[in-house]
Amino acid sequence: MLAAQVSQVRRFNRLVTQRAGALNDHFLGRDRPLGESRLLYEIGPEGADLRNLRRRLGLDSGYVTRLVRVLEENGLVRLSQGTEDQRVRKARLTAAGQREVREMNERSDEAAAALLDSLTPAQRTRLVAAMAEVHRLLQLAGLQVERVDPASPAARWSVGQYFDELDRRFDSGFDPAASVSAEDRDLIPPRGAFLVAFVDGEPVACGAVKSLSAGVGSLKRMWVADTVRGLGIGRRMLEALEAQARELGLTTLRLETNQSLQEAIRLYRSAGFREVAAFNSDPYAHHWFEKTLG
Repeated sequence: MLAAQVSQVRRFNRLVTQRAGALNDHFLGRDRPLGESRLLYEIGPEGADLRNLRRRLGLDSGYVTRLVRVLEENGLVRLSQGTEDQRVRKARLTAAGQREVREMNERSDEAAAALLDSLTPAQRTRLVAAMAEVHRLLQLAGLQVERVDPASPAARWSVGQYFDELDRRFDSGFDPAASVSAEDRDLIPPRGAFLVAFVDGEPVACGAVKSLSAGVGSLKRMWVADTVRGLGIGRRMLEALEAQARELGLTTLRLETNQSLQEAIRLYRSAGFREVAAFNSDPYAHHWFEKTLG
């Protein structure tokens, strides 16, 4: 990492915070700073529990509590116990809070339009494209891969997305019951592990490793969301799964895949997996791979 690169990031951050109005105590001309306004926006029409808000925004628990208290005192939110976990408080917008969010959205649109209006059409196109690229790369910079319970909401949602994609892409559709199984009990140490990659608290990728026999394991449930493909997240997930396999004492990893998943096949080959003879009877598999872990 070059000093010039670090300096450019700092210059960029200073300019963005200034252009976005983050330095103003009356963000968007309202009676609150950016922190309170952003939290109000993130609570949204469906409400949000404070634990998820903290995780999504990467904020300290005490800081979120103070911000919510101010919003509550101003009559913009109300707090209640969570429906699934009584220990977690949930914030919901009041009628006044909903009106305030609508006003903020209108003013945010106006501020963005004013920024673009100062540029030529060609410059607007360049700026918006550059912003989209920066957004994607910042997502990658904030990626966190965690081992989770395979029965957790994040794991269940990710596997559901994975199954839906296979059903769309496979010529014959996909029935999870017909494929080689990976039960929850097989994806918990010491028999296995389930990983989910998060960006700002939202799951964007998953994968699992399952022990088959002494020293031999299988990769399962490898999935990356469409919105973050092309950023190398699949490779990072694969590397994390290999690390988990080593921790489980595995020295050989196997996997089977369908011929329609060409990008996955390219990833496995580039990561050192070699194609071998079929080692199971999965009805959806056309290719079988194996890798000896270093």
